[in-house]
Amino acid sequence: MEDNINTSIIDYSLFDKYSQDYFLSNLILPLYEDEKYLKLAICKESNLNSIEQKFSRKLKFKEIFLNEMKFLLSNIDLKKELFKLLSKTNENINSVNQTKVFVEKLIFYSITNRASDIHIESSNKRILFRFRIDGFLKTFFVLDSTYSKQISSYIKLIANLDITQNRLPQDSRFKLNLNAKEYDFRVSILPIIEGESIVIRVLDSNKKQKSLDTLGFSKHIVVSLYDALKLNQGLILVAGPTGSGKTTTIYSLLKDLNSDKKKIITVEDPVEYKMHNIQQIAVDNKIGLTFSSVLKNILRQDPDVLLIGEIREEESLNIALQASLTGHLVISTIHSNSALETLSRLIDLNADEFLLATSLKYILSQRLVLSYCKSCEGKGCKECNFTGYFDRLSLGEIIKVDEHISSMILKKESLNEIKKYLLLNDYQDIFNDGLSKIKNKLTSKEEVYKVINNE
Repeated sequence: MEDNINTSIIDYSLFDKYSQDYFLSNLILPLYEDEKYLKLAICKESNLNSIEQKFSRKLKFKEIFLNEMKFLLSNIDLKKELFKLLSKTNENINSVNQTKVFVEKLIFYSITNRASDIHIESSNKRILFRFRIDGFLKTFFVLDSTYSKQISSYIKLIANLDITQNRLPQDSRFKLNLNAKEYDFRVSILPIIEGESIVIRVLDSNKKQKSLDTLGFSKHIVVSLYDALKLNQGLILVAGPTGSGKTTTIYSLLKDLNSDKKKIITVEDPVEYKMHNIQQIAVDNKIGLTFSSVLKNILRQDPDVLLIGEIREEESLNIALQASLTGHLVISTIHSNSALETLSRLIDLNADEFLLATSLKYILSQRLVLSYCKSCEGKGCKECNFTGYFDRLSLGEIIKVDEHISSMILKKESLNEIKKYLLLNDYQDIFNDGLSKIKNKLTSKEEVYKVINNE
């Protein structure tokens, strides 16, 4: 058995065999038992009075932290139920139906915990069920690898994938009706040396799109973004690395722009969330529906607002610039480490300086940091899965391309010269924005430094 408590297989039948109330009230976690020992996880706060008499057999102990203990003992009734469901499948009692209930309960459990992705990872000994919540992966459940094939087969079945194929990657989408709501999921299955890695992305159409003032941006950034939305034409860029919240921000911009008076068209790969009254195009390279082919024809649709999921190369940039110059408001994302570096990235993509200087209106660069849980003020509780953090907030820096910056772009002046001008006009970079979040006790110093240093 491994030392890492997060990958330990817990025999949940021990809660019923002995006394669940005893374990919960004394902060003791049963792990497994064999002919020689009963192994228990304990923490410094565990009550071990009369434990020898309670079990009257040889005991082995593993010490863990208090918040780990509280997390592992949380939702214990559901964990016991999941454990029992799969145990019954080994008895061949309507095993497909038992697996169905197991998968649906697991997925619904992940949704109630606000997970964006479910990772099911098999090895020779165990299956890890990990949920990504607020960008952070946490192991919620571990089972013996005996059950991996039936779980994999059932997921392939509902996703219309080849059940017999376990040597090549497969991906698909599926829907489930859970608690009277329909959810969409995207599934990816990869063969690994000890089994399969399954990742299920939760595409929650019931989830309300956030508005700009609920993303956790500082006030000066929110004010600038609302000013940007008043534009009738021009290019607005949202920059940052993968996982920095760019997609959520551009959807929030669209939410505020959406009205019966505007025609809004998006080109995305893939479409993450469907939005009412907006024409969304999902790129599909397999059938030739590429970014390039769509963008070449999109202006014939007479849009007021155009969202390009990502500017990746010279062609998409040129179309974005041309469209923004001819009476369209264009919103897009770009991979870049800062708002200033975005200018350099655009020039590297051979952007025409005149088009850039004339069309570019705002550059927002952003990151996401975990925010302190309001229920426990960072100490750790059931609401935040005993992590101390709940949800994320946005750090950002924003450049408004005014006439002076536009002139500097046209004259091909250096980024250092542009930076000097910005600093003379009270420019606040993303690091200083992070420091203000720390000062206001919204997040920790460790979170801000981790995010900034990962640039």
